[in-house]
Amino acid sequence: MFRRAFWFTAGAAAGVWATTKVNRKLKRLTPESLAAQAADKAIETGHRLKDFALDVRAGMLQREAELEEALGLDAPADPAALPAPRRTALGPGGTAAVPAHPHPTHPYDRNEDH
Repeated sequence: MFRRAFWFTAGAAAGVWATTKVNRKLKRLTPESLAAQAADKAIETGHRLKDFALDVRAGMLQREAELEEALGLDAPADPAALPAPRRTALGPGGTAAVPAHPHPTHPYDRNEDH
């Protein structure tokens, strides 16, 4: 008698456990849940990419500082030592004169190559 009661109780407990496990899995597979999981993964990936970009930027700045120090470019610039700014020839109306192209330009036509 007690053996039957024990096995009946064990079977009922196993059934309840399996039912709750299956229901949880089904809830995780609903479209709303899958969309939320995908959004969470996308946000996590975005944060990782941002952290990577910040690490790359920090490494670039560090390496740039090392190169400037090695080349002696980290000293403050003396304005008197800099060359005078370039002057461009201005065409009519005060706009920069653009030299004419030696060959007339035609729009590229892909069909000419075939």
